[in-house]
Amino acid sequence: MGPGELLDVLLAGGRRADRATHVRHLPARDGVRADWPAWADADLVRGYRALGVERPWAHQVDAADAAWSGRHTVLATSTGSGKSLAFWLPALSAVRRGAAGTLLDPGRIETVARRPTVLYLSPTKALAADQLAGLERLLVAAGTRDVRVATCDGDTSRDERRWVREHADVVLTNPDFLHFALLPAHATWSRLMSSLAYVVVDECHAFRGVFGAHVALVLRRLRRLAAAYGAAPVMVLASATTSDPAASAARLLGVAPGDVHAVTADTSPAGRKTVVLWQPPELPGGDGPWAALLPGEDPWSTVITVPRGDGSAARPEGPDDVSPAGGKPDTSGGPGAADGFVDGSVDGRVDGSAAAPEGSGPLGTGERLVAVPQDRPRRTATAEVADLLADLVAAGARVLAFTRSRRGAESVAAATRDHLAEVDPTLPPLVSSYRGGYLPEERRALERAIRDGHLRALATTNALELGVDISGLDAVLIAGWPGTRVSLWQQAGRAGRAGAEGLVVLVAREDPLDTYLVHHPEAALDAPVEATVFDPGNPYVLAPHLCAAAAERPLRAEELELFGPRALELLTELTERGILRRRPSGWYWTHAEPASRMTDLRGAGGEPVRVVETATGRLLGTVDAASADATVHPGAVYVHLGATYVVDELHLEDGAALATRRDVDHGTWARWITSTTVVDVEREVAWGPLTWSYGQVDVTTQVVGYQRRRIPDLQVLSTHELDLPARTLRTTAVWWTAPPEVLEAAGVTLEAAPGALHAAEHASIGLLPLLATCDRWDLGGLSTLVHPDTGHATVFVHDGHPGGAGFAERGFELGPVWLTATRDAIAACPCATGCPACVQSPKCGNANEPLDKAGALRLLTTVLAHATP
Repeated sequence: MGPGELLDVLLAGGRRADRATHVRHLPARDGVRADWPAWADADLVRGYRALGVERPWAHQVDAADAAWSGRHTVLATSTGSGKSLAFWLPALSAVRRGAAGTLLDPGRIETVARRPTVLYLSPTKALAADQLAGLERLLVAAGTRDVRVATCDGDTSRDERRWVREHADVVLTNPDFLHFALLPAHATWSRLMSSLAYVVVDECHAFRGVFGAHVALVLRRLRRLAAAYGAAPVMVLASATTSDPAASAARLLGVAPGDVHAVTADTSPAGRKTVVLWQPPELPGGDGPWAALLPGEDPWSTVITVPRGDGSAARPEGPDDVSPAGGKPDTSGGPGAADGFVDGSVDGRVDGSAAAPEGSGPLGTGERLVAVPQDRPRRTATAEVADLLADLVAAGARVLAFTRSRRGAESVAAATRDHLAEVDPTLPPLVSSYRGGYLPEERRALERAIRDGHLRALATTNALELGVDISGLDAVLIAGWPGTRVSLWQQAGRAGRAGAEGLVVLVAREDPLDTYLVHHPEAALDAPVEATVFDPGNPYVLAPHLCAAAAERPLRAEELELFGPRALELLTELTERGILRRRPSGWYWTHAEPASRMTDLRGAGGEPVRVVETATGRLLGTVDAASADATVHPGAVYVHLGATYVVDELHLEDGAALATRRDVDHGTWARWITSTTVVDVEREVAWGPLTWSYGQVDVTTQVVGYQRRRIPDLQVLSTHELDLPARTLRTTAVWWTAPPEVLEAAGVTLEAAPGALHAAEHASIGLLPLLATCDRWDLGGLSTLVHPDTGHATVFVHDGHPGGAGFAERGFELGPVWLTATRDAIAACPCATGCPACVQSPKCGNANEPLDKAGALRLLTTVLAHATP
């Protein structure tokens, strides 16, 4: 079925026509072929032809030629454009060609004449496993058995790891394994390192923010050690379409932009794609506030702020993809603690972390969350997607439905199966969920099933956004704006791969940002994709990697250029603090503990918690450590591949939760409290009646209980208390205060102040990446009418990483410049009341409520009148 026919299915004979706010037809594109390069290994070419690639696309040959000639290369083209061929053709041809040559430099660690080796790095284990399967198919088709390929990561056994070290020609892994295992033990990997010809960095656009800075420094350490062994590998990077890929790739590698050959012209064919922006309907007045929820959905996502008698407001619960109990929790002020209910289902980003949310904190003391139905609320995006998915599956389509959370994926899959059971009892088994936390073998089985047609649909988190090869899909449903245009087009690219036609439907959540986007298609579909932003020179990130480099091999003065201009200053400081020791021959790590343990690339908050079946000891899955309290506390209902389990015990110290299989008629929602405390004001400037401050803050979150709610009507069955430890994120923040006279001078009343402060906070967070070389997702924020540590209305912007990452400090240093840019961006935006281009945020913990664009503009203008550059 073509996208037009599938769209007719969704429109249901016109009954749903009013829900499609915009339909965009993207034209088909013809492919441009090129001849196989003369240098390409003949057996590999025969293998590709046997797999259906008679001639490659022109962009594949362009990238492969550049890599073969020894140039670092980045290929930034659309999903499904065949980027893998572009890096495997030169890499495997080099392996098969034979010896790497003799390295004669006596200053090297080892002199060798060995067969070339290849190292492949991806942001996820799933992608490495998928590439392994693709390579095995290619080598079988080529009829060659002389290329030894293996994955090696944290799941690889000791014996398997030994075989990889001694025999593998191509090693597929991830930056985490490189950082924690391979580089610290490089002597045992000398065969691989000394012959390293190519390093492939796949889906490199995923390496952004602090995670990207960490990966950039891991790659510098890799290049340094490879050089010590006499190798100078060619770096080949594959990326989704991004802004200025050459500059991003060069920053990732630590080379000049001119040293990277960028291939951006996509010559692969593309079928016609139909993109539909969709808004769920308003609910009939008598249906009640929770009528459109799926079983297991969190009703608190639809509550609104409610004015209290003291002028404060109750704070709504955060979005699906952020866990207030996570490693980067929502921040709240007030002398008491804000509380709310959350399901704790976090899939997070590819870096393993949950985004630091933005949003106004409680505006009074000790208030409780109040659920009040909105006027004519709309159906939830996940409930709508479940209906649409069922219709598409019944029509014979193959579909991916992207959701914002793990719980959302399970709920959509379950509801879709229920809908299909009413139509045809053979259809429900064709639908499953897919998310992080499943066992590797379960994920591989699901990937195979959707590829070969044994499954027609997967309800998935962003875990399938990256390049796992799932082709032949007819449609993609996206439940809620995914946060960036890069993610939107990556998810959309799953529909109609390999030149086939496809349908993409973005279903709006009940959120001002989503609502704006589905009614302003140019903002979602026509604006350029975002740049990949990260800063390898960030001292908070660079310092531990300098220690790791010194532990791997004494760090010499002539090598410092690789780590950037701040390296010498930081090494001096590390030496003065006794962390490193300076000797004439360089800087040395002299401690017993591994230096690599000083930093966590993904900031995930510790090892995942294993969910184990109590009766059998069978491992069911894993949960991020940061969200375990809210997800697998005693009494929690845990859903895994449609089966329900009840958690008996949670042992945080052992990283394990014990659960029993049980069919239940209820779900559980954890209740948490959170507070933010100023720990230390390190720097402060008086701007007339205001203060501009920088220092350390503690963001403390604790799960204190949970509710059991009956499904599907979500009636509260019981409330239970929990005794779990508080989790505290100590980080750095920049903040400014607005005493009553400043609010009055700005014409901001007590009633309007929460919205003005909140809008100013959002806009500030949106602008800081322009000055601090960070990513919006690395930041969190808080705005509150009265904060107990300042005594006034206060806007905080904090780093979303333990210990801070330097972003807030940079904001403090550029205060007037930053706030001026913030005010000007708000003023220049042509919208009337606020939009994603100025004051709305894709990750607001308060569903972008309340926001007062005009009040924020007046308030920032007044603040800047007092600021001194």
